Amino acid sequence: MRGPRDAARAYAPRMAIALTVLGTASPHPQPGRPCSGHLLRGGGAEVWVDAGPGTFAALQRHTDPTRLDAIWVSHLHADHYADLTAALYGFAYGGLTLPAPLPVYGPPELARRLAGFFGQPDPGFMAEVFDFRPLYDGHEERVGELVLRTRAVVHDVEAYGLRAECGGSVLAYSGDSGPCPALDELASGADLFLCEADIDRHGECERPVHLTPEDAGAVARRAGVGELLVTHVGPTLTPQTATARAADAFGGRTATAREGGTRAF
Repeated sequence: MRGPRDAARAYAPRMAIALTVLGTASPHPQPGRPCSGHLLRGGGAEVWVDAGPGTFAALQRHTDPTRLDAIWVSHLHADHYADLTAALYGFAYGGLTLPAPLPVYGPPELARRLAGFFGQPDPGFMAEVFDFRPLYDGHEERVGELVLRTRAVVHDVEAYGLRAECGGSVLAYSGDSGPCPALDELASGADLFLCEADIDRHGECERPVHLTPEDAGAVARRAGVGELLVTHVGPTLTPQTATARAADAFGGRTATAREGGTRAF
């Protein structure tokens, strides 16, 4: 039996992968600039990738949230997952009726963390809305025709990067990460590499848990990506400066991720 999402897909144009940027801000939302969030489409499937504050509203500019097939969350810093609270209200009380509980892929503590926001010890109260499924290093999931592959990356909490493939097209997403071999593996040969450039420079005594623009460009160069899209630029840099520095290190096509922008490839 065909459900509402199946019917919608029957009329949706087919493409390999399309990425729409919902938010890029770090570490807090700004006017017109939500925190990290993206709408990933491919093979008729739609996935909300990271759910930073402000991104649920932005998502509704580009799709009906009830058409989502999954949510994927890189790590449990609020600027990447806190708008799941808004989504829960929308789906549970706001008239956005899901045909079935929505799969939510994220770190194992995500369900408990979200339940704590609502003062609930048991995440089970969300079971009619969210179907939580834990990520791990090497996790692989097929969502429609999209194949989502997850690797653990270096950060100050459990964190993951994403490699999405569909119809021969490849998107790589760093999430929040310091330099690490897994990031190079995720990005290898990607058509589009969506990569953070959060910090101006590394502290001398600190373990790197974010990338400088030069780090982002160097990963893109080693991985041989088609295009580097710079995002999640922190307050010590401007997106324009970070992109210019990353482009110098990469030597290839480089752009700034901007809210509402879509790349289809």
